[in-house]
Amino acid sequence: MTSTPAASPTPRPPSIRPATIGDLAAIRAILTAHGNDGPVVIADVVGPYVSYLISRGRTKVAVLDDEIVGFGAAIDTGRSIHLADLFVHPDRLGQGIGNPLLAVVLDGAVQRTTFASEDARALPLYVRAGMQPMWVSLYVQGPSSALPLTPPSFRTASATSEQLAALERDWTGYDRSLDHTFWGTMPDVDAFVVRDGDAVVAFGYARARQAVPIRVVDRLVIHPDGEPVGATLAALARAGRGGPVHLALFGPHPVLRPLLEAGFRVVDRDVFLSSDPAIVDPARLVPNGGML
Repeated sequence: MTSTPAASPTPRPPSIRPATIGDLAAIRAILTAHGNDGPVVIADVVGPYVSYLISRGRTKVAVLDDEIVGFGAAIDTGRSIHLADLFVHPDRLGQGIGNPLLAVVLDGAVQRTTFASEDARALPLYVRAGMQPMWVSLYVQGPSSALPLTPPSFRTASATSEQLAALERDWTGYDRSLDHTFWGTMPDVDAFVVRDGDAVVAFGYARARQAVPIRVVDRLVIHPDGEPVGATLAALARAGRGGPVHLALFGPHPVLRPLLEAGFRVVDRDVFLSSDPAIVDPARLVPNGGML
């Protein structure tokens, strides 16, 4: 007579509550366990970012046995509710934490966007949450000294966060003043516009990275009628200050090929998912992964 194996116990559901600034250390420990945080060598980037997401109100933590075992965060971009982060501690994966946490973070969101890592669990989870894979998102870096020459009509100029927020409202109809104020406080930040002749055709931010001496194009928005290659090259030249520079590019962005031909490398990749393919123009946004 064969014995019937005992059924696996049903995982206990976590309790899910709004995150507070007092949860920051526990959240950063989870990020560190996944390789998404670490020593502060140049300047702290992750701490202010997570603190800001908490202040925006759609950041939740999952708790089991009085321990924070996961967290998720989303932000209203005007275009969508963008899932910024969803992490479960590696020791707690497969225990029924991610699904209910995602449901609470995205509760009520109609238009949804996110980036999925290469973790095999991520993309199916987001598809079931109503988002479809759109394009690969490539993390590209290289020496700004090797950039192709920018057409002479393109030049950059310093700006304030208030000016960039006003441009975004004019171009898109979305008021992201709070987010612009935050972007303007990042380490060694440079807020700027790109002009083609007399017309402003793009705006963005560059900043330092947390652990390595590489400048980052933190976000670049190109005018709906702007020429994306020249604008992006001008932004990269400014951001890099003659040294290495890093940015995220949607796969269809036309600047990708000239960058690769100039010796830039793809160092990582994600997949961009969206509930609607019209939410983002991949040639006119260099996204901030956590805040789009």
